[in-house]
Amino acid sequence: MKGAILSFAVALASAAPAMSVAVWGQCGGSGYGGSTVCDSGATCVAVNTFYSQCQPSSATTTATAPTSSSSICSGTRTKFKFFGVNQSGAEFGNTVFPGALGTEYTWPAPSSIDFFIGKGFNTFRVPFLMERVSPPTTGGLTGPFNQTYLGGLKDTVNYITSKGGFAAIDPHNFMIFNGATITNTNTFQSWWQKLAAEFKSNDHVIFDLQNEPHDIPAQTVFNLMQAGVNGVRASGATSQLILVEGTSWTGAWTWTTSGNSQVFGAIRDPNNNIAIEMHQYLDSDGSGTNATCVSSTIGAERLQAATAWLKQNNLKGLLGEIGAGSNAACISAVQGALCEMQQSGVWLGALWWAAGPWWGDYYQSIEPPTGPAVAQILPQALEPFL
Repeated sequence: MKGAILSFAVALASAAPAMSVAVWGQCGGSGYGGSTVCDSGATCVAVNTFYSQCQPSSATTTATAPTSSSSICSGTRTKFKFFGVNQSGAEFGNTVFPGALGTEYTWPAPSSIDFFIGKGFNTFRVPFLMERVSPPTTGGLTGPFNQTYLGGLKDTVNYITSKGGFAAIDPHNFMIFNGATITNTNTFQSWWQKLAAEFKSNDHVIFDLQNEPHDIPAQTVFNLMQAGVNGVRASGATSQLILVEGTSWTGAWTWTTSGNSQVFGAIRDPNNNIAIEMHQYLDSDGSGTNATCVSSTIGAERLQAATAWLKQNNLKGLLGEIGAGSNAACISAVQGALCEMQQSGVWLGALWWAAGPWWGDYYQSIEPPTGPAVAQILPQALEPFL
């Protein structure tokens, strides 16, 4: 089904008049054979070697101009290697398996990926469900993959990476499969070895081993993550970044109090291409369910202990989820968090939660063109750190 959607999108593009490409559409790049002329009010802009995009001309755009990064974050900074958004949707309907595409779940819209690539972002985390790729009815984690759902994941990944972006594939299961906590390291290692083999030839894929384990001892989670690392490398996927997450929802603000800091310093990758993924929201309980931030400085404050731990253990971090409301205090708090990260030299990047076509009016939705976070968060809190 996903392949049909992408084919339909390509067909629509092909059906457009040869002399005109719609705003946010592709107008150039390596291997591109379509029109290079944009609709009136748009200009073809080279984003990278692989992709040029029709973007609104400065005279016609009504978006808020990006805030200057130098005005909000001074000193020496390290540019993020990976900066972008979560593209949520394939993990929706997580009580119905396998679920129907378009009813229980969906895949990211190519136009959304194009929008962010055009802005200069380069990384997209793609959540999916283990029960859909490894159905419990056909053997579960040790059984064959569901080729339809896996095909949808592959189509999304290939679309992202064909534009020069990075795709972080994320089993969004909280270390729970079919209602039971995952504890068997051999099973987890074998599952990752099999899945990583599907992507081993694509060096723009990132393996995010498991989303937000919780209510599990840190040592148990560490053992599973180390097994996952071993499985990925055993598949022949040797060049890609691997992300490991901790217990307690992998929160940055609880990293040094949850048990994670006591065990994850021992994580090992024979290819030395690994990072600790943490998440951080800025509302009172850190859940990302309230648009009110604790304060305008809470972003930097909640990252400080985790940043110090990364430095002490000679490890890199990636903030796989961050989110807040579109108000002055939250915008300042997000700016403070990203400034803290870029000044530290130990954070590889950050990903906003979330884009995706089904978020509606959720205050953190950054799905173009009208997600609530597009108007202020995008230009004021994120774009300054590109």
